[in-house]
Amino acid sequence: MRVGARVFTNETMLVDILEDRSLDQLVNVATLPGIQGYAFAMPDIHQGYGFPIGGVAAMAINEGGVISPGGIGYDINCGVRLLVANMLYDEVKHKLELLATEINHAIPSGVGKGGLLTLSSHELDAVLHQGAHEMLKRGYGVELDLICCEEQGRLLQANPELISKQARQRGADQLGTLGSGNHFLEIQRVTAIYDEQAAQAMGLAHNAVTIMIHCGSRGLGHQVCTDFVRTFMQKRDEWNIPLPDRELVCAPYYTQEAQDYCAAMAAAANFAWANRFFIGHNTRTAWQKVLGNRADLTTVYDVSHNLGKQEMHTIGNKQVPVIVHRKGATRAFGPHTPQTASLYQEIGQPVLIPGTMGTASYVLTGTANTVNGAFGSSCHGAGRRMSRTQAKTKVNAKTLKQELEQRGIIVRCNSYAGLAEEAPIAYKDIHDVVDVVDAAGLAHKVARLEPLAVIKGE
Repeated sequence: MRVGARVFTNETMLVDILEDRSLDQLVNVATLPGIQGYAFAMPDIHQGYGFPIGGVAAMAINEGGVISPGGIGYDINCGVRLLVANMLYDEVKHKLELLATEINHAIPSGVGKGGLLTLSSHELDAVLHQGAHEMLKRGYGVELDLICCEEQGRLLQANPELISKQARQRGADQLGTLGSGNHFLEIQRVTAIYDEQAAQAMGLAHNAVTIMIHCGSRGLGHQVCTDFVRTFMQKRDEWNIPLPDRELVCAPYYTQEAQDYCAAMAAAANFAWANRFFIGHNTRTAWQKVLGNRADLTTVYDVSHNLGKQEMHTIGNKQVPVIVHRKGATRAFGPHTPQTASLYQEIGQPVLIPGTMGTASYVLTGTANTVNGAFGSSCHGAGRRMSRTQAKTKVNAKTLKQELEQRGIIVRCNSYAGLAEEAPIAYKDIHDVVDVVDAAGLAHKVARLEPLAVIKGE
């Protein structure tokens, strides 16, 4: 190990963490060339490909640092977008069934499921290069949807020419779709406010209605990761980087292969931002179709949790350029940082942490401590405590659906298998996870959101 490994957790969650290989994976990450500070694990840590999900690592790019696709993830720029309605719960509760049905029809979901747009090669290039900006240019969404988005919905280093034919084919018709697995769209109600000033800045109040969208770059991003893992594997002997696990395959940052991966990753990230932007637009349209034109949804923020970014961080009393790997981890910069949207300079970047469909989700803000504490990072969700296979053997999906509906939570999911995989029992306690984040100073609690209707990726 070149650095230590640091885990943010509590005693209860540590028992679950020890059930898989995630801590072994974290130790392996600490052996990578150029790693700085610590290999960090957020409280939602669980086993992933190479890196644990919930892992954060920063590699000094001027000191032989590397970039590893496994440290960013297959679903490049999977992330969360939060919208808030201009009507309170009492004004919409009688329309929740209709809203869930209309949104479900407007947002296709499922493995390989296509959306409302099929892009030509030229149109896809524009999305890969311009991200969410291209969607606004095409007449979808509003300017505020861009402003309230990490990186304003676009990474400038994107190069569409590095996206393979297979990746293009997988993504050409997938804009505006949720996908499968743990992806979802949820109608929620604000049930607790912990910081009035921050909540007010975000337009959140008690009994406000929110929409949370969780999805990423779909098949296109997955294929980009697959393509470059294969490329890096072929160069392992030439680079002569000793690895305790082949899934950590990586490239020296200044090699052409590493730079090509960064440019392709940025293009996939742009695709993901365009996807969430378009889903947000289509959700707003469905919302107004049911509730009328005076009803509106405003974007609170859009955060990413599977990205690698070049950033400057203070390490040993000096500013060091690093490539920060955040896999299942969210950027959480504090107040008055240049990367934070102008609307949130006083309170810090919004941090969106989805829970499970039967519990709650949280809104937090970054703190000044996070930049020094874990390279400006927080967790990204509840984190699995049970594999999908285990969940399917332990959960009766029909019974789960009935239990949720008895609690007043509307469910739209055509796949019972998909529902069982994402049962609340398969995840850590979201309240424990968020309490650890807050207590450690990684991010500061602002509001709790509880589900009213859940639309699951199938």
